[in-house]
Amino acid sequence: MDSIEKLKNIFRNFPTVGPRTAGRFVYYLIKLPQDRIDELTSAISELKNKIKLCRLCFQPFEALAEESLCQICSNPSRNKKLLCIVEKETDLLSIENTKKYNGLYFILGGTVSVMRKEDIGQLRVEELKKRLRQPFDAAQGENKFSEIIVALNPTPEGKATSILIEREIKEIWQVTKTEGPEPQRRITHLARGIPVGGELEYADEETLKSAFEGRK
Repeated sequence: MDSIEKLKNIFRNFPTVGPRTAGRFVYYLIKLPQDRIDELTSAISELKNKIKLCRLCFQPFEALAEESLCQICSNPSRNKKLLCIVEKETDLLSIENTKKYNGLYFILGGTVSVMRKEDIGQLRVEELKKRLRQPFDAAQGENKFSEIIVALNPTPEGKATSILIEREIKEIWQVTKTEGPEPQRRITHLARGIPVGGELEYADEETLKSAFEGRK
């Protein structure tokens, strides 16, 4: 396989990139001067060397050597009683842009197909369960969520994953009952407004604001 075809195949593995777009990327790079190519390869190298995943929400962030929490998880002004579960990083960014949510996040890392249960192993289900079982985090403080918002895309895969996640949350809450009065806890979903089959990443801010305000 020659260099052109090899690079085309690499680009085809990118989300939403088909054969034609992959080819355009390759031929664009061929026309670039060497200093621009060096700049690109350096930026890719820095991306892998400087970016970490937050140990609580799994959001990628540029960190100092000793940092393990992203800016959201380390922010003392965030509402520690709210947790929003999203599919991917771009969904988190879309929600943050609305300025209507001030809680914490958890990036699940994907969805499951309605027909392929083996997809479950690719999600961060165990990491989510671990976070829900920990009532206290040394860096973040108390982690007793009163509301968990399952903010997955209204697609068949998103709905199947929502059912799975909701079941796991309820099982954790059953096991971790505390002494005395049970705290008020609820699982909510975004209100309708995002079209069926649509994605949070592409929803406009007003639609997302309405979906959050009307969640139930």
